[in-house]
Amino acid sequence: MKQKCGFWLQFSALLAIGVCIASSGAFAQQANVDAAKKEGKVVVYGSVVPQAMEGLHQAFKKKYGIEVEYWRGSSTQVSERALTEWRAGKPGFDIAEGNRGVQLIMKAEGLFTKYIPPASEKFPAQFKEKDGLITPWRVLPISILYNTELVKAGDVPKTLDDLLNPKWTGKISVPDPTRHTTTAQFFWNLEKFKGDKWLDYVKALAKQKPILVESLAPVTTTIIKGEALVGITYIKYLKQYKGPVNYVSMDKYLTDPNYFGLSAKTTRPNAAKLYIDFACTPEGQKEIAEDGEFVLAPGVFPPIRDAEKVAPRMVFMDNPSEDEFKKLMGTTFREIFFAK
Repeated sequence: MKQKCGFWLQFSALLAIGVCIASSGAFAQQANVDAAKKEGKVVVYGSVVPQAMEGLHQAFKKKYGIEVEYWRGSSTQVSERALTEWRAGKPGFDIAEGNRGVQLIMKAEGLFTKYIPPASEKFPAQFKEKDGLITPWRVLPISILYNTELVKAGDVPKTLDDLLNPKWTGKISVPDPTRHTTTAQFFWNLEKFKGDKWLDYVKALAKQKPILVESLAPVTTTIIKGEALVGITYIKYLKQYKGPVNYVSMDKYLTDPNYFGLSAKTTRPNAAKLYIDFACTPEGQKEIAEDGEFVLAPGVFPPIRDAEKVAPRMVFMDNPSEDEFKKLMGTTFREIFFAK
């Protein structure tokens, strides 16, 4: 009897393993290229500025003859549009791209279906989602950017704490944390550096009367125009915007991984899968890195000063829950930045 039980236990275990392998293999597979070409195009909602996606999109079109219709907004705007369309029963996207916080919110509402692109196999395991519903493809370290023509070398801030110097009052640009999820997430994650004092820092920064903009990209343009002298934003923007701007080398950089999600209601599943897989190939990763993005492919770096030294100093941000986001953006930061 014991031998029979042992046999059936072993058989059940092998069967379970086989099911798991078959299941994962069903999603980690090559897209049907011929079917993708017949579908003709792919619609992507993404948070990368269009000029930085141009090389990737042209390379994809050249290789497969498939058009990319790209709509750009901040990660917050991407999720708002995708969720609004989804709830109305009229999703217009095949792929939604954005930071992990908003991707998790969309994933929880059922917007995405499973797909694991084969090209992502060598990406660091720490970024991969076990359920295969979102795909990591790039990371975004945050630093201080400054105007190189208007800020003297000796005055360049070296740390976030340096921004609290009175000389920067009214001259700092940051996204509005009551409207921008990544900035709310960034402030919340300062706890990693400052412990219980993180909120004291945010309050002190608010007293500096920063120029509040809608997202991280406009921080760079306000610096280039001289409307602000310094700002908190992504390092990548010094490559993606032309002007007198540089970034501050710091000991640690709070960093956010970004993900693709394949629409559960896409009418162009093959073209969408092919696009995600191409963006994760060494070819696709090099294209996007050339435009300033920090990517996950091993040994690929953007043409930014000391980019290879940034990667080891990245500290990856945790994600507030949807309720925590609502409290941070709707109450905590509103009271701090817009107190009467």
